[in-house]
Formats: sequence, structure tokens, C-alpha cells
Amino acid sequence: MNNSLNRRQFAQLGTASMAIAAGTSQAAAADQANSFPDDSQIQPVGGQSIKTTGKKVPLAPPGEQPPNLELPKTHQKKYGWAVVGLGQLALGQIMPAFGQCELSKPTALVSGHADKAKTVAQAYGVDDSAIYNYQNFDKIAGDDRIDVVYIVLPNSMHAEFTIRALEAGKHVLCEKPMAVSIDECRRMIDAANKANRKLMIAYRLHYEPFNRKVMQLCKEKRFGEIKTFSGSFCINVEAPNIRLSAELGGGPVGDVGVYPINATRYVTGEEPIEVFAQAHQPKDAPRFAEVPESVSCLLRFPSGVLANLDCSFGTHRSDFYRVACADGVIELSPAFSYNGQRLMTHHPSDAGSHSVVTHHEITEANHFASEMDHFSRVIRDNRPPRTPGEEGLADMRILAAMAQSIRDGKPTKVKDA
Repeated sequence: MNNSLNRRQFAQLGTASMAIAAGTSQAAAADQANSFPDDSQIQPVGGQSIKTTGKKVPLAPPGEQPPNLELPKTHQKKYGWAVVGLGQLALGQIMPAFGQCELSKPTALVSGHADKAKTVAQAYGVDDSAIYNYQNFDKIAGDDRIDVVYIVLPNSMHAEFTIRALEAGKHVLCEKPMAVSIDECRRMIDAANKANRKLMIAYRLHYEPFNRKVMQLCKEKRFGEIKTFSGSFCINVEAPNIRLSAELGGGPVGDVGVYPINATRYVTGEEPIEVFAQAHQPKDAPRFAEVPESVSCLLRFPSGVLANLDCSFGTHRSDFYRVACADGVIELSPAFSYNGQRLMTHHPSDAGSHSVVTHHEITEANHFASEMDHFSRVIRDNRPPRTPGEEGLADMRILAAMAQSIRDGKPTKVKDA
């Protein structure tokens, strides 16, 4: 049988195929006409409108903008800050931190060194007319660029300049320790109330995410009741340094010891009722002629929690605290540094044969930017700060009891008022 097609057969087959194709095309067109309304317009690049048939396809977002389009943040008022005292802390930490603030900016400087102040002012965009010294400090009352005064002076000067700033009508953030006596703390609080201005103490760790996580774990009793606390903050301080001057309120307790002291209070949520402190002041070390080298202390709390603390100006850096609970342990090391905190918790395994160690991954934050913006937000919203003057007064009561205990050589009750 011959399978090849002759010319006549091929022509007939081609005609039939064309008819089928034509029929199929007409059927498809009919289906489209029946399925989609003839109501769309397409605007080509050439600008001529072409009438088409077909279902509308959204070629642009149906709303005014795509839902995932990020809009810029609306402008927020930045409060003007005057930094009083341009020492190591101010220049190394506080001034750079303004670059990470959303609500705070440096608008004035107060220093006893005019040349240094002018250099710092130029670096941070502070006008020369907003540079003050300790003699003309009270003129800040007439400077509308200043909303807040940050006291970063030696401890012995905290009370004087805090009160002067409050009387000038400015809100005040004061470095810790709040002052050098209970009486000074009370006068600072009274001055804030009289001036109707806010006073906050710069306990930066209350605004730091790792320490705040520990506060949360302890408040929720995640690992049961707290039983003991141990903390240490020791550094090596070489002369000359204002920390070694008794006249300026120096010494390890008020400088570094106040950190674990304050930590015992925000971890337990209690105020200690008794302290027993001891100090070592070597006779053969000239730098410790006026202040102790090291101090250790035992604090007793109403619930029965016992806290062991130590601080020193004569050791390699020691920086941690450990909270022992009924069902676990919380460790933060370093605990008090400007950055680098590491948080670990220990709790029994389900089998009870070993301890489960958890390393908590938490995003760091700039402590100083966080606390400054908190205070600016407090002023904006007219609400109490997280660490008001009363927080500093509570710690000063403990410091005073520790000093008394060292003098008497025996445990001392912490006074309530």
C-alpha cells in the first residue's frame, strides 16, 4: 500500500485543517466574549487608547500605595539638653550617645575649661552662646534652648548644681550616686517639687535590655523564690583621679558599689532592713590615703534574701551578679558595663539529672541614649520617670548604713526615713 499522499489528497487535507482551525478560533472568541465584559481600556505608550475585551487585571496597587511601602517617621520634637561637666563619662559615652537619640539633642555645655568646651561645642553643633561655666551657670534660666540639665559632676557637687538647675526652671537628670548624704537627697527632691520640675537619677541599667530581662524573670518568679544574691563590681583606679578624693565624694562604694547595691533592690523588689559592711584601706598605698581600697557587705531583706556584695578600686575588673532561686539560677556577666552583657539561666532538666543552661540572645541598646530618651519622653508626656529622686534616696540610705556599720564594726539597721 502506498502511504504517500498525492497532490490532490494533500490539498483536500489542508482545506479541512483550515476549516477546523477557523472553527476553533471562532469558538474561542465566542467563549471570551461570553466570559468577559467588553469594558476595558488599555493606554499604550504612544498615548492612543485601545478598546479591548478581557477581564481587568490590576497593573498597579488598588490603594493609594503598596501596603509594604515604608513611610518616613513623622518629625518628633527633640528636647534640648545641657551637659554639665565634660569629663571622661560625658565625652566618652554621653555626648556620642546623642547620635542614637530620637527625642534628645545637646544644645548647651557647662564646663570650667572654656577651650575644651568650645572644641566639644564645635564637634556637636552646640552654639558658642550656649557655653556656660560654673560661675554664670544660673543664666541658663533665660536660655530657651535648654529643657533638661544632665549633671555629670563629682559626687560632692551633685546636690548644689541639681538644685540650681531646678531653680532655673529646668528638668534634671543627675548621675549616681545621687549625692553624698541623705539630707542632700531630700533637698534635691524638695527642690524639684517646689519648682514643679522632674528629677531623675541616671541609673542606666534600668533602661538596658539585659538587666530589664532579669527584672522580669525575678518579678515573674520564673525560677521560684529568690534565696541569695551575689554581686561584684571592682576596677583598678590609678592616681590622680577624682574617685580617690574624699572631699569630692569619692570611694568605691558610691562609684562602683552602688551598681550591685541598686541591683539587689531591682532584683528582689525589696528594701534591705540591715547591712553589715567591712572596708580595707591599706596604709602603704598612697592612692588610698582618703578612701578605702575595697568594701564588702552583707544585706538582709525582709523576705529572708541575703545579698553578698563587694566593690574595689584596687583589683582587675570584676563585673557580675548571680541570683540563686529555689528552682534555678540567673547569671549576668558582665552586668554593669556599658555593653557586652551576657545572660545565662540554669534550671533542672525534666529528668532532673543535670542542669539546663540557656543563653539568652537579646539585642543590645545604648544605655545612655535609652535613659535620655526615656526622660525626654517623660517630660513630653508629663509622667513620672522610672528612676526618680526617691530611687537615689533609697540607695543613699543603704550607703549611709554601710558607712555606719564600717565605723561601728557591727550590723546596722537601714533607716526608713
